[in-house]
Amino acid sequence: MSVIVPLKQRPAKPKWGVILTPVFVVIAPLLAFALFLLASNVNPIVLYGTMLRSTFGDLYGFGEVVIKATPFILTALAAALPAKAGMINVGGEGQLAIGALAVTAVGMYLLPTVPGWVGIPILVIVGALGGATWAAIAAVGKVKGKMNETITTLLLNYVAYYTIGFFVHSLLKDPASFNWPFSKELAEQLRLVTFSSSSRVHIGICFALILAGVVWFLISHTRLGFRIRVVGGNVLAAKRAGFQETHIQLWVLIAAGALAGIAGMIEITGIEGRLRPTTGMNYGYLGFLASWMAWNHPLWLIATSFIIGMISVAGNSLEMTSGLPASSVQILMAFVLFAILALGRRKQA
Repeated sequence: MSVIVPLKQRPAKPKWGVILTPVFVVIAPLLAFALFLLASNVNPIVLYGTMLRSTFGDLYGFGEVVIKATPFILTALAAALPAKAGMINVGGEGQLAIGALAVTAVGMYLLPTVPGWVGIPILVIVGALGGATWAAIAAVGKVKGKMNETITTLLLNYVAYYTIGFFVHSLLKDPASFNWPFSKELAEQLRLVTFSSSSRVHIGICFALILAGVVWFLISHTRLGFRIRVVGGNVLAAKRAGFQETHIQLWVLIAAGALAGIAGMIEITGIEGRLRPTTGMNYGYLGFLASWMAWNHPLWLIATSFIIGMISVAGNSLEMTSGLPASSVQILMAFVLFAILALGRRKQA
């Protein structure tokens, strides 16, 4: 007579790692940057205090952080969504730029007299289509040509900004710009509404937060999200389950481009008001970093985007109070990236 012995149940893994991981990603870079400041004869405690006061010390400073964080949230989502399907989208930079280009062209030539309540929703769609179209180039290359989407999306970033450079020097150039390369300003009714006359914070932050919630719900609580996660976790298992993995990856990458394109729309209609050669430059890369800091979680990346936004805004106070150039804040960003890579290597071990 055989006796069935029940397997011993494994103890549940402690959840401290979930809490300590984002803490390490923030604290370790701050400590490393403090050593850099000490080597530069700068008191890190005083400098960090000044950076906090300049960003969260008053409503204006906090508003500037919100303005910076808004496009970071959307470009972070553009990196997080494909990551769930096993892809690496480094093209948020170019997708944002083409979205901004499309919004500027349509806003200048087709919607100059259209009321804002009609024109702004149209521009949201136009920005999404611009970013989606640019992402579709890499998506088709991956599905049909078996090209690596990491390389194609990265290289397309450079093509996107050269394309913007062409248009702001020619077809979209403002004749009254005294030969400066930027477009005409959008009509006032096509600008996003601000929450206060004393702040530049606009309703674009609401768009970003709503889209983050939508992406989270889609990934976590829908059948489509389950299919995306299966494809990202094990392509072979997805094939055996009958999932069309190439079809899923194609549309996920296109959807990611649409999110980044909306970030370009928000940057044009909310802040810039016109297209410049540097519109949204580095926002895609910083959004990608924010997504990595949150391990591609659609809600956690809201917090990491605000952290990146705070660091970006604090760069100006760093220059004024320490004598170091504002670009020194990029060293802190690099330390954050190193911390993420260190944690990723530890997880693989």
